[in-house]
Amino acid sequence: MTRGNNGFLHLIVNFILLGVTIGGTIFLTQRYGDGAGATFCCIMCVVYCLQCVGFMTIQPNQSRVLTFFGKYRGTVVDNGFFWVNPFYAKRRLSLRARNMDVAPIKVNDKNGNPIMIGLVLVWKIKDTYKACFDIEVDSAVVTQKDGTKVTTLKGYDNFVNVQSDAALRKVAGLYAYDNIDNRQSEEITLRSGGEEINDRLEEELRSRLSIAGIEIVEARINYLAYAAEIASVMLRRQQADAIISAREKIVEGAVSMVDLALKKLSEENIVNLDEERKAAMVSNLLVVLCADESASPVINTGSLY
Repeated sequence: MTRGNNGFLHLIVNFILLGVTIGGTIFLTQRYGDGAGATFCCIMCVVYCLQCVGFMTIQPNQSRVLTFFGKYRGTVVDNGFFWVNPFYAKRRLSLRARNMDVAPIKVNDKNGNPIMIGLVLVWKIKDTYKACFDIEVDSAVVTQKDGTKVTTLKGYDNFVNVQSDAALRKVAGLYAYDNIDNRQSEEITLRSGGEEINDRLEEELRSRLSIAGIEIVEARINYLAYAAEIASVMLRRQQADAIISAREKIVEGAVSMVDLALKKLSEENIVNLDEERKAAMVSNLLVVLCADESASPVINTGSLY
């Protein structure tokens, strides 16, 4: 980084040069003739114009990359009104944060299942030297009226988009979309990983974009789904998992209720049942408690046996 000279001080110098040019031209013309006055006026006009070329205004979170006949001389990042060597080539780069929504792409997860995954990315240029000279981007360079060259960031958008695509594919291949077997519930997946997956994605993006002097402010997965060709199959699997899980809860509750009923009947001596009757009672209670629809009871009005 470098600092430019105070622009207002050099503006005063310009007014002084203008006064010297006018006064010197008149004096030399009167004393030595028109030739001397014209020569002095031309020289001073060239000096005055070169002095004006060195002025530049930098807005907040903007920068100027300075080069002198192909040699890097530094970057001015302070905002304000400055003056630099008029022979410096001044290239403008924005240091403001930019938001990018990477469209969902089809990749294979750790288990080989095709999935659709997308991310939202916030990035900005941190190292102006690397951004200007270490990578080749298809960016449009526009020369303004004051001679400043403005570099559009469309080329950087393309570079960031390509590297984000590669990073997203790599991270998606390290994790499964979801736990196929419930016994593997401790394994981190793309759907349940949350912040850990996002941190891993940010780390991968930083390693890829640091060569361009780009800083990752935030990276988040904003779209995650199975690919269309297996979405219906996976939906049925998820529905089956949900049914099995619900059935396990129902059976567990039914067994505890049957056990409680048998203990209450035995402890309070309501009725004494042999093993065959207990088995029949357990069977009937389990049917009633585990059935999807309400059971229609049949009342026995005859003897117990």
